[in-house]
Amino acid sequence: MREHYRGKVIALVDDDPDMITTASDYLSEEGLEVKGFLDAVSFFTYLKDETPDLIVLDIVLPDLDGFQICRKLRDDDRLDPVPIIILSGQTSAADKTHGLDLGADDYVIKPYSLPELFSRIKAALRTRAAIPVEKEKIEVDGSVVIDTIKHKATSDGQKLDLTPTEFKILKLLASNPGDVYTREDIVRYIWGEEKDVADRTIDVHITHLREKLGPRGGIIKMVRGVGYKLEKEGG
Repeated sequence: MREHYRGKVIALVDDDPDMITTASDYLSEEGLEVKGFLDAVSFFTYLKDETPDLIVLDIVLPDLDGFQICRKLRDDDRLDPVPIIILSGQTSAADKTHGLDLGADDYVIKPYSLPELFSRIKAALRTRAAIPVEKEKIEVDGSVVIDTIKHKATSDGQKLDLTPTEFKILKLLASNPGDVYTREDIVRYIWGEEKDVADRTIDVHITHLREKLGPRGGIIKMVRGVGYKLEKEGG
C-alpha cells in the first residue's frame, strides 16, 4: 500500500513547547516533517509563504483560539484544502460538533497517545489523497452552481450561505448526480475515518441544506434505508 504520509509537512500549533518537541521527535521518526508554532501569530506568519500538507491545531492558544484559526483557514481559498486535526481537552459533543462544522477533518480529545495522533494524521492524509481532482465548477440544471475553487455555491444566481459541512455535502452529491451515497459515505468524505458522527447528524445537515436551497431543495432525494442522492429536476 502506498504511504501517503512520507515526507509530508505537518504544521503543529500548540502553546506547550514540551508537547511540540515530543510530538515532533516522534512524528519525524515516522517520516513526517514537523513545523512547530506556539501561537497564532507565528503560525500565520509562516502561512504567508508556505502551505503545509496537514495542520494539527490546539484549541487553547495565547492569542486566538483554535476554533477562530480553523474558521480563518477555511475562509482562505489556498489553505481550505489542507486537512485540519483539532486537539482539545473539551470533551462535550457540542464542542466536537462545532469544530467539525467549522471544517476540521478530525477532533482528538486530550489526553491522547502519540501513536493515536500519528494514526489520525495518516487517516486524514489518506482520505484527502483519495479524493479525485475536482472540476472547477459543477452545475446542476444551470440553476445550482458550485464553485469548488472559491468554495461558494449559488442557486438561481443567489449566493447560498452554507456552512463548510453543508457545502461539502452538496459538492459530493452534485459531483455524481444520480449516485446514492450512504450516510457512512458522507461521513467518511467530510471527516475521514471519524467514527463518532451519528446518522442523525447527517440528516440534520441535509435538512438545513435543503432549506437553504429553497425552491431547488427537492433535488436532494432520500433513498429510504440507503442514503441520499442528488437528482436533476425532472430526472
